[in-house]
Amino acid sequence: MPFDRIRLSSFRNLEDAEVLTQADRVFLIGENGQGKTNFLEALYYLSYGNSFRGSVDAEAPRRGSAAFSLLGEVRAPGSADMPHESIRVSYESRIKEIKRNEKPVRDRKELVELNPAVVFCHEDFSFAAGEPERRRFFFDQSAGLVSAAYIDNLREYKRILRQRNSALKETRHDLLPFLDMQIAGKGIELMDERSRLLAEFDGRFALSFEAVSLLGAEVRIRYRPSWPSDLGIEGILERLGSRRNEEFALGTSLSGPHRDRWNFTSEGTDFAATASTGQLRLLSLTLRMVQAEYYTTATGRLPVLLLDDVLLELDRGKRKRFLDLLPPSGQSFFTFLPGESWEDYQTGSTLVYEVRNGRFED
Repeated sequence: MPFDRIRLSSFRNLEDAEVLTQADRVFLIGENGQGKTNFLEALYYLSYGNSFRGSVDAEAPRRGSAAFSLLGEVRAPGSADMPHESIRVSYESRIKEIKRNEKPVRDRKELVELNPAVVFCHEDFSFAAGEPERRRFFFDQSAGLVSAAYIDNLREYKRILRQRNSALKETRHDLLPFLDMQIAGKGIELMDERSRLLAEFDGRFALSFEAVSLLGAEVRIRYRPSWPSDLGIEGILERLGSRRNEEFALGTSLSGPHRDRWNFTSEGTDFAATASTGQLRLLSLTLRMVQAEYYTTATGRLPVLLLDDVLLELDRGKRKRFLDLLPPSGQSFFTFLPGESWEDYQTGSTLVYEVRNGRFED
């Protein structure tokens, strides 16, 4: 749902203020370091209760402060009435509190179901060229956007994994058969859901990446589970048993969905290994584009899009093709440097702010 207004208090370098955002597109224009990305981070906090930068809550208060507060008001699309939902995120004395309509949010799944955001940011480059866990994070996030059950299954798998690793470190032979059965069952559920996600993502990704890149060679997504999908529970238990001594020696679980891999291939080779920096950047942008499209297709709802200077990474032709393919959104926020041709991307409902030293001027 679109944000109507944001109230900021002691967050990063942003001035304490109320910022009106009643528009389909909101453009933030300013030099680096003025607060544009910090404002997108505030929106992300109001969407998920945490930062997309991977930073901890204690880093978010303004310098000299130990607390911050954010309030966002959202409305149903097409509604001319007053905003009917509010989200508040506050942090003080090392305690974070999230409220929806001033009632405590006990589980952040509730925020995902209310007003999810898809962020396009520089850190996304790691989805294309980073470690396997970064790609797992992206695809787990994509599945969790449309399925609260997936979030529950992933949490349960990680809980069992922690118990199993603890048992391995303590050489608790008596606990392993029970934990193996649990982790195998929950692992199969995750693998099945990830395979379904691949079926939804792969074709869309290949078409979108080619439409923007004009590479002339198809780039596909490949999901490589740690356990072959045809093993079944008995086969997985046998495999776990065969590596028992090795796992005891290392004190950790050596196989399972926490070691699954997602790869990008072109003409049978690892695309990420040979792609240029520009191609890898476009790959990460295309993943986010498809994530937003997938969410809308699965739920019938439109996410909020947060685009943080990402158009800078594309030449003029790719930039136009990318924006032409950008899926519909409930609302979009873009950041630009002053010299960019941001006027070319305005629509009938665009609100433009100049951002200087954390202050917003329209």
